[in-house]
Amino acid sequence: MKIAIGADHAGVLYKEKLVKYLTGKGIDIQDFGTFSTDSVDFPDFAHPTAEAVEKGEVDFGILLCGSGQGVNMTANKHKGVRSALCWNTDIARLTRMHNNANVIALPARFVAYEYAVEMIEIFLNTEFEGGRHEKRVGKIPC
Repeated sequence: MKIAIGADHAGVLYKEKLVKYLTGKGIDIQDFGTFSTDSVDFPDFAHPTAEAVEKGEVDFGILLCGSGQGVNMTANKHKGVRSALCWNTDIARLTRMHNNANVIALPARFVAYEYAVEMIEIFLNTEFEGGRHEKRVGKIPC
């Protein structure tokens, strides 16, 4: 599995820990930064992460910022990207099952790191159900 990851200054500490955790599981990671806690603009990291998903270079994307909203909005500007803001495990599961999300956006300032890991595990290991959801997902692009 290949995953792109990006974060702003609010999510960088979680991102660094997630990169170690996921590579330890044998997952190939493309880390698009940031690499410090200095204030940065979230689109500078959300766009390249989403582009990797858009181009099919990775299977999934993970984005982090303070609220998760900014990176989520940015990622969803990319064709074929279905980014989902997740704040609990049920949302992480359902967004994969029913919406075939390919990017998870997390609010680093509002969820504990351990809970973020749990949501990511669920997100990465939940299959899209297809069926009646396939038609709905097909109606998402403009």
